Amino acid sequence: MHALKKNRPLRRIVLASAATVSGMVLLLSLKPHTGPTLASASGKSPSVSSSSAPSAGGSSSPGGSGQGTGTGSRTATGNTVRTRWGPVQVRVTIRGGTLTDVTAVDYPQDNPRDQEINSYALPQLRREALAAQSAQIDTVSGATYTSDGYRQSLQSALDSAGL
Repeated sequence: MHALKKNRPLRRIVLASAATVSGMVLLLSLKPHTGPTLASASGKSPSVSSSSAPSAGGSSSPGGSGQGTGTGSRTATGNTVRTRWGPVQVRVTIRGGTLTDVTAVDYPQDNPRDQEINSYALPQLRREALAAQSAQIDTVSGATYTSDGYRQSLQSALDSAGL
């Protein structure tokens, strides 16, 4: 038999082994994400702060309810909702019984893909919440877990604020 034909099986074994080891190294280097759970049982509780402030942004005095007045301003932070890709938490501002601002306080941003998704999803979720004046908002395509967490945290913030 020819000398090269004897080495082919060994050569294939070496190449297959190298490919298997490389694949295992790549697989084990991936960072797993946690499963979706609500943090309301043991996590942060919603917080509410109230102030009665002039519209020009002057000094505020804590303790005012802000309900029924045109100048009353309240902020409430919703529960932190644990999603598959990370926590989501929302803060709302209410003036005169109207939702005037929604801010994502915490959201997934651990990797470039999370940052890319949330750069378009969060502004869209904010617009929808302000338009709906409630947590009855649509899910953003491609950001399902963030949308669900946003909606749950928004609802808990609105409940805390009494809206």
